[in-house]
Amino acid sequence: MKAGIVFGGSGPILVLTTYESLEDAKFAAKLASKGIGKFIAYEVDLELVKKKYGQHFDAVMKDVKQSDDLRVLDYNGHNVFLNFSFSKDAKTPIVHE
Repeated sequence: MKAGIVFGGSGPILVLTTYESLEDAKFAAKLASKGIGKFIAYEVDLELVKKKYGQHFDAVMKDVKQSDDLRVLDYNGHNVFLNFSFSKDAKTPIVHE
């Protein structure tokens, strides 16, 4: 499982995915099917995400309405910005056009 902050046209979201990488073409295709065809993504440490989101993380993982290949953990961009430091928590950005 990977966690990533994805910046699309409407702002950042925090996602969980079973794809091997946020650079995977199937990951990009999945985002495109959700209306996010162009994005910048930063992988963040899964354990850090679990720590910051606690029970909400567990609830999202148990949600049968979402698929394992892409689960949205947080769609509130303001909240995502408050929870992570790009200089400390985020890895190298991935750009997809």
